[in-house]
Amino acid sequence: MIDFDPGTAAAPAGANAGTDVRNGGDLVVETLEALGAKTVFGIPGQHALGLFDAMGRGNLHFVSSRVENNSAFAADGYSRATGEVGVLFLSTGPGALTSLAGLQEAYATGVPMVVIASQIPLEGLGARRKGMLHQLDDQKASAANVTKSQRLIQHASGIPSAIQDAWTEAISSPQGPVWLEIPQNVLLDPIMVPPVEDALAEAADNPPRVELVREAVKWLSAAERPAIIAGGGTRRGRAEKSLLSIAEKLRAPVICTPGGNGAFPWNHELSLQSWIEDRHMTDVLEDADVVIVIGSSLGEVTSNYFTFEPRGRIIQIDAEPRVLESNRPGLGIRADAGQALAALDASLVVEPVETRSNWHGSSPEDLVRETLAKVRARLESQDVGKELTFMADIREAVPADMQTFWDMTISAYWGWSCWDAREGQFHSAQGAGGLGYGFPAAIGGAVGLETEGKSGSSARVLAVSGDGSAMYSISELATAKQHNVPVTWLIVDDGGYGILREYMVGAFGKATATELARPDFVKLAEAFGVPATRVAPENVGDALKAGFAADGPNVVVVETLLRMFAPTHLAP
Repeated sequence: MIDFDPGTAAAPAGANAGTDVRNGGDLVVETLEALGAKTVFGIPGQHALGLFDAMGRGNLHFVSSRVENNSAFAADGYSRATGEVGVLFLSTGPGALTSLAGLQEAYATGVPMVVIASQIPLEGLGARRKGMLHQLDDQKASAANVTKSQRLIQHASGIPSAIQDAWTEAISSPQGPVWLEIPQNVLLDPIMVPPVEDALAEAADNPPRVELVREAVKWLSAAERPAIIAGGGTRRGRAEKSLLSIAEKLRAPVICTPGGNGAFPWNHELSLQSWIEDRHMTDVLEDADVVIVIGSSLGEVTSNYFTFEPRGRIIQIDAEPRVLESNRPGLGIRADAGQALAALDASLVVEPVETRSNWHGSSPEDLVRETLAKVRARLESQDVGKELTFMADIREAVPADMQTFWDMTISAYWGWSCWDAREGQFHSAQGAGGLGYGFPAAIGGAVGLETEGKSGSSARVLAVSGDGSAMYSISELATAKQHNVPVTWLIVDDGGYGILREYMVGAFGKATATELARPDFVKLAEAFGVPATRVAPENVGDALKAGFAADGPNVVVVETLLRMFAPTHLAP
């Protein structure tokens, strides 16, 4: 047994208690490696020392962030970039609680993660207040709102099965983070359990019900004006191929939500792109006689702030049963988007395309062209030429296959509508909407691409933040430098919380508490040893290209005030 009281302040000395002796931490590391994990994010902590001691005997690559919330964002970005499970190690109490905002984003967006938090010794668990460091009445209860499930492991022999079950749950649709916690003494104490040799986790099947597919096919076969809304579940379910096939069979216009951005080819003749917040798009969707909604709750943004009033019927497909009919009645199909669309595609036999789909005398292709032209005309009537040029310059500079990570900032809100993801992937924090996502998630994404064997420019990603959101994750410059992560960070500095400033001026005629004292981001990045440059808005493209060609992390700062396009959901 360990020769100290694990509940005392002297506990860290136990880290020397025989690194040749396997402990509960070894079972964690061995199981994760058997499941295919290669990289772990987190921050060490006193109650997790047994876990980190064991990691020194294993093969997991550990990326230590500077704040636990950013560790969660990094594990999220790793998963989104690679399609693999993100793994997060947390300490107890404050460390565990600090991660929750990051986990809310992963939970809201359906990102598969296994979260392993340490816990105080077994003897301190429960409602007794023994005065142990980091003690909470029920730590895992704090994670109940932001994870699929929570488990406490009380014996080392239960570790392998619990992690295997958590991994299975994380990858089963609806995907999401799963929380495990292991007490300090369970991680530290020597064990008699043999080394883990294999572990298997397969996603649970989540197919659509046959009668619901049959009914959906009946509706779609009779539809004259079908339309499709592709949400984030379309991408998570890898349903892009089936979506394209169904859209072309039905000649149905397709619009992507911010989470679904990239699920449908941007320049396809049936693509309404992602202008989901424009009233012209809302009008088209309202006029459809059948709307297929895939992997979306028809929530605030997708419904153009709940102004969407469909006159036709809705077929809603989602793996999360709580989403179905949460905002609009319809034919709810609880299923993985990939399986559901594959089943629909296989069952859908329609007339030749020339004789189908009539939008009041217009073809769907003409309707798409005309609607996009109306959106362009609306934008051109506003004073947003600088913003359109700025976003176009970024898009031109970013390689077609580069993945991008966007914080909650005005540039990202433009990106939700106007960004053509091409062969790359568009990632943003639209699920929970918290600040600070972009840079740490991009670090995780780049680390993930390197883990897959990519290097240099092929592993490089772009992060986009405002000055307000950048300050949430500025400490991660140290992480990026320490690991030489190929990430370029674009900071658009407007001296405050720009979108809140705009909202308040629009609503009240003035803004309050939106202005920020901020650092010289160039000098600050250089203090971390990270190259940085400040450029005018018109030079952002060239600066990004130079950053993409460099090695390791770098920062581009643009000082400019961007505006949003005018909302269309408000009464004139």
